[in-house]
Amino acid sequence: MLIEAKNIKFGYSKSKPVINGVNFAADEGERVALVGPSGCGKSTLSQILAGCLNPQSGEVLFENKPLPRKGFCPAQLIYQHPEQAINPRLRLNATLREAWTPDAVFLDEIGIAPEWLNRYPAELSGGELQRFCVARALAPQTRFIIADEMSTMLDVITQAQIWELMLRQIERRGLGLLVVTHSTELAARVCSRIVRFESLTRQGRSTAV
Repeated sequence: MLIEAKNIKFGYSKSKPVINGVNFAADEGERVALVGPSGCGKSTLSQILAGCLNPQSGEVLFENKPLPRKGFCPAQLIYQHPEQAINPRLRLNATLREAWTPDAVFLDEIGIAPEWLNRYPAELSGGELQRFCVARALAPQTRFIIADEMSTMLDVITQAQIWELMLRQIERRGLGLLVVTHSTELAARVCSRIVRFESLTRQGRSTAV
């Protein structure tokens, strides 16, 4: 198993936990969609799987070893809002270098214009910024991509472009993918397995729906 979450519990206060006893697993190269209503804990689980949040109990394993808590994480998260992941004070070439330094061929494939590299985030559109988030997530060390409503805030044409370019890279490298979405249409088009969030408290590898 490439990535596995075991009995994850997390809450932001002493009240009822956001997620409680969640189990999830994905194989290498597998494309899984995670579907559920707003507020159910999908984004929280995504951040835990990417090492951005530490669970209060339970564990995340990557290739049967604890998920790294320092350095580059092999599971990379792409947020719904790109500004959540980009330092507004850094030029975008510096943002990329936080993870790796892609060459001109890769940047062209992702649709990043050379002149954007010396700009600040506020100078680009949401779709342009999201391309930088995708590029950074696709660092050579990455093995698993978590796309949390990655294209929800974008227009239809930009959504299609970003999904096409990212899936091309994922296919080429055989990466695993978790698509967190409200859209069952997107889930069915992109993924081979669809998981309902509420089923994750019952079993580790949910059946397709």
